Amino acid sequence: MVNTMQFGIFTVGDVTTDPTTGRTPSERERIKAMVAIALKAEEVGLDVFATGEHHNPPFVPSSPTTMLGYIAARTERLILSTATTLITTNDPVKIAEDFAMLQHLADGRVDLMLGRGNTGPVYPWFGKDIRQGIPLAIENYALLHELWRKDVVDWEGRFRTPLQSFTSTPRPLDGVAPFVWHGSIRSPEIAEQAAYYGDGFFANNIFWPKEHFIRLIELYRERFAHYGHGTPEQAVVGLGGQVFMRKNSQDAVREFRPYFDNAPVYGHGPSLEEFTDQTPLTVGSPQEVIDKTLTFRESFGDYQRQLFLMDHAGLPLSTVLEQLDILGEEVVPVLRKEFASGRPSQVPDGPTHAALVARRDAGDGTESPVPAGSPA
Repeated sequence: MVNTMQFGIFTVGDVTTDPTTGRTPSERERIKAMVAIALKAEEVGLDVFATGEHHNPPFVPSSPTTMLGYIAARTERLILSTATTLITTNDPVKIAEDFAMLQHLADGRVDLMLGRGNTGPVYPWFGKDIRQGIPLAIENYALLHELWRKDVVDWEGRFRTPLQSFTSTPRPLDGVAPFVWHGSIRSPEIAEQAAYYGDGFFANNIFWPKEHFIRLIELYRERFAHYGHGTPEQAVVGLGGQVFMRKNSQDAVREFRPYFDNAPVYGHGPSLEEFTDQTPLTVGSPQEVIDKTLTFRESFGDYQRQLFLMDHAGLPLSTVLEQLDILGEEVVPVLRKEFASGRPSQVPDGPTHAALVARRDAGDGTESPVPAGSPA
């Protein structure tokens, strides 16, 4: 397939009371629901399922690779990713091992999104200092990057014990590391880091106005080119989004409003109408979702991956599965066609393991060392 974008869903794994029934799912129910949602994503023809990582209530996905390994055994095509892998509080050695293991189990259908998370107390829980968030992200990824590319690593840094003649096992599948996205809501330092390594940059694109993310993505594209990885248009960009759909837009608004008004992340703040006007949230008909999502290219340029958040705020599983049917049957096929139309040939496809192996074997430098210097 030529010039393909990837479409999928991401979940934060919140356990939230349904405001319309007063019922709160158990942790087991929520975990099983996330699996059902992933299986449905493949069934309806989506490309990617991504789970967040959290270590505090009301969230359940504390072990993303465990969940993704289970889903890998029950799917065939779906790319399995994370919506956040905490590069600041996880040991880079353990990340290297866990995701390489997952690569082998899933036959390469794996990538990951690194981030600092949105829960401040997680830092001391894992023996880290939140005031060192950016330096931790930069140093820990430098080590992770090396662990996947060198069979024997000697390492000394500020934040962990030194490594001497260390080999991370298993080695990455086919000798190619999983593709890495660096996710950020607010930090230009992370856009710079993604550009430095020639990795992907994922702009959450949910809670803030688009102008904020336009600045971050433009910075990433400019610095991607500066570091010699290609033109700004060849940088690899992913975007988040939020949708709730019904055939009739008034029905969608009426049904979603109580969930929006009581959602832990944005309830009791701006109105639903204000939020949909100022952010990428779309509540309406499938055509309205198509129309608004297509505007993302006008704002951010051609990009590689579009993920939607659909299972939060207490929405029951049955409703989420209905939403996925609509997304897969009525929305994504149109988006695929429209985004492919007029897409320049030099714009890269969404990343896959097979493509990374092919590019490595072609000797185009995809897996070559990064430039000397510091990303910060």
